[in-house]
Amino acid sequence: MFKHTYKTVTAEEAVKVVKSGDHVHLSSVASAPQVLIKSMCARGDAGELRNVHIHHLHTEGAAPYAEAKYEGIFQHDAFFVGCNVRKSVQAGYADYIPVFLSETQKLYRSGALPCNVAMIQVSPPDKHGFVSLGTSVDATLAAIETAKTVIAVVNPHVPRSWGDAMIPLSMIDIFIEDHTPLEPTHFTEPDEIEKAIGVSCAALIEDGATLQMGIGAIPNAVLAQLGSHKNLGIHTEMFADGVLPLVEKGIINGANKGVDRGKMVSTFLMGSQTCYDFIDDNPMVQMMDVGYTNDPFVIAKNPKVTAINSALQIDLTGQICADSLGTKFYSGVGGQVDFIYGASLSEGGKAIIAMPSVTAKGISKISPALASGAGVVTTRSHVHWIVTEYGAVNLYGKTLQERAKLITGIAHPDHREALDKAAFERFGPHFHFVAR
Repeated sequence: MFKHTYKTVTAEEAVKVVKSGDHVHLSSVASAPQVLIKSMCARGDAGELRNVHIHHLHTEGAAPYAEAKYEGIFQHDAFFVGCNVRKSVQAGYADYIPVFLSETQKLYRSGALPCNVAMIQVSPPDKHGFVSLGTSVDATLAAIETAKTVIAVVNPHVPRSWGDAMIPLSMIDIFIEDHTPLEPTHFTEPDEIEKAIGVSCAALIEDGATLQMGIGAIPNAVLAQLGSHKNLGIHTEMFADGVLPLVEKGIINGANKGVDRGKMVSTFLMGSQTCYDFIDDNPMVQMMDVGYTNDPFVIAKNPKVTAINSALQIDLTGQICADSLGTKFYSGVGGQVDFIYGASLSEGGKAIIAMPSVTAKGISKISPALASGAGVVTTRSHVHWIVTEYGAVNLYGKTLQERAKLITGIAHPDHREALDKAAFERFGPHFHFVAR
């Protein structure tokens, strides 16, 4: 049996191990260790630190280290651009490391990125001396393995999740205690456009499929349409509250999965307290290292993998921009390519990009060409299904001209004529004779 006693210090004392020039990893999403972040920033305010690099995936809650006033003190070099740091990244006070989500752990394990200090949140230890990383395994486990110093916030609000989330106390160097509830994430109800997209996506999901989808109105709209499906599984980078009713009804049971049968596999979570309570001490949920959840070849071991992701813009050849608005970074590469590729390798799998046809301002998200400076996240050779509120089309195996016809057909009617004209100018007079 492991020794399961530990000595705690204050947050102010704990962050004294951070030195100028260090690279600090923060656990992500709901598990961002806000008490340590606040104390570390206080040291920055006192002039005690310079050029400390901060790494993390998306985090919920405050991210003061990315603010302009900390220029030269903290350098935000994150693996994803969340809403709490977006303005700072776009203004140049913070930065972003483009990387597939599956490889965020590899940055640490390969030594490409150093980790001097890992700041994490964990559940209280069990009788065997193990704590759980709760809602954030992702690249955090790799940071713990490679960090010179690991600081853990022991918090009774952190759910005791299973899988790779379980680590022994011996992997932690410094402990503090905090009783602040985890940051919840709240989602809006799907509107009529999102509901229509949900209906089209759900029609592509077969019984026995293994699902990957993100969070938000469109995934929730899809999940709301699956009440008559059978034997669905979950192998995803993240899930939220939308899956819970389907688990309760036995629709999501993992019975048809090729690996981790009967288990819901994820690497981090965003959701309400209800979602956090669901994973607490739940052997059905396996919170795993992101190098496992997002490995396309692991994903492909499951049959009928249906991966539903989104986009900011699509061009007429099928190129997908999902991380930037022109030159302004909005999010990140994330796990889109990992799952698009994994689904395409899966027997009977479907890779889906789902999005409204226009922005809130009525601008078409389907364009003749991507905006200047926009990055290609999913290439035209990776793309399969595209879904808008006007239907679903499969671009796999289609020529450039066939793709342009198909994509134009699911654009907003107000923009189809302009798209058709742009395609004609691009491909020549033969374009109008291409079968759709």
